[in-house]
Amino acid sequence: MKWFDKPGGEALSRDTLRGSRIRERRTIAGVRQSELARQVGISASYLNLIEHNRRRIGGKLLVDISVALGVEPAVLTEGAEAALISTLREAAAENAGVSAEIDRVDEFAGRFPGWAELLAGHHRRIASLERTVETLSDRLTHDPHLAASMHEVLSSAASIRSTASILAESEDLEAEWRDRFHSNLNEDSARLAESSKMLVQYLDEKDGGADRRGVPQEDVDAFLEAHGYHFPELESGEATPDDLARNAPELGSDAARAMARGILRQYAEDAAHLPLAPMAQLIARLGFEPDRLSRETGAGLSRMFRRLAALPRKVTGTETGLAVCDASGSLVFSKPVAGFALPRFGAACPLWPLFTALTRPQTPLRRVVEQAGRNPGLFDCMSVSWPQAAPGFNGDAQLMAAMLVVPLRGEPDPDPIPVGVSCRICTRRNCRSRRERSILKEGF
Repeated sequence: MKWFDKPGGEALSRDTLRGSRIRERRTIAGVRQSELARQVGISASYLNLIEHNRRRIGGKLLVDISVALGVEPAVLTEGAEAALISTLREAAAENAGVSAEIDRVDEFAGRFPGWAELLAGHHRRIASLERTVETLSDRLTHDPHLAASMHEVLSSAASIRSTASILAESEDLEAEWRDRFHSNLNEDSARLAESSKMLVQYLDEKDGGADRRGVPQEDVDAFLEAHGYHFPELESGEATPDDLARNAPELGSDAARAMARGILRQYAEDAAHLPLAPMAQLIARLGFEPDRLSRETGAGLSRMFRRLAALPRKVTGTETGLAVCDASGSLVFSKPVAGFALPRFGAACPLWPLFTALTRPQTPLRRVVEQAGRNPGLFDCMSVSWPQAAPGFNGDAQLMAAMLVVPLRGEPDPDPIPVGVSCRICTRRNCRSRRERSILKEGF
């Protein structure tokens, strides 16, 4: 339910729609209106008024009707689930070209629950398919493993075409050269068959898992996600970063293990400076306010952002997401949060406060943003950038930036900053920062 919806109106509407639900259940049961009226001891005309929501019903009469129809009274009083109503509202809101009667959505769900569920199911399926398109587009555009595989296939095909052309168009080739070209043709064909097979296996959904990821960054993401971005072994000192990286089944290459070790060592350092138990007590006393927590502990905001993102939700009291980038704007760490999508590959939206922070070193920024999507959400984004090492006369400071992302649950900001995920899968129109057109239907 959006913030501007009135919570009490829907309950009243549902209460007045008991008649519609009675009529719908009676029709399903194949019972005539006069027969049902006779069974419960009222006139057919009075039942007709009830079924058209012109007379309220409750108490013993409601129970008698539910018994006669063979349903629980709750089926007639509660109507459709709130989730179904919410999905139908979303479907109507996202199809602005259709004038749907949103104020009667509860009546529709109550009278025709089967059709309502069918429509909601199609809406959910479309949303799922669009998310799949976004993921695949991101992979097809930026996945280095896929790019290398496609290059191998195309180069093999070009080599075969060139050799075959020489053999077909040259009638006076010497036997030695002809044999050599035949040998090359055989080798290139074998290489094409093998690279095509590997490419199909990589794209095959049935071969999901560590072997399919094949990219160190994806292995590291899978490792962090498997642990919920929290490592009690490092909190207690029972294990070292090297131990966790060495024994992780998700890390399938030396490159992935090296990247994971770097993240885990930073995690252990942050945990040593800001131990779990004192942090929990401090958050309980001061609330989830990173700047106040930073001043109280003396820790820098960048360390505080990382630490808050690594703590369990039962400690912070809210979901937390985190994005860290280097000076080029490339994401080097990301912890997603529900509703705020982070691109797995490629460039993120340049409007994120994360990138604005790079232009204002060591100056904290706090912005409320609304990320475009099927269900736009509001997020409190806190960002800061810092130099990795003290700059010298012979070199510039190498900046890093971090952005803590927290869903807004209270009053909405009157003027949030609209942002996207990345241009390729962003549906926002008339954006001056757009680099390319969106592949989604809303972008054309």
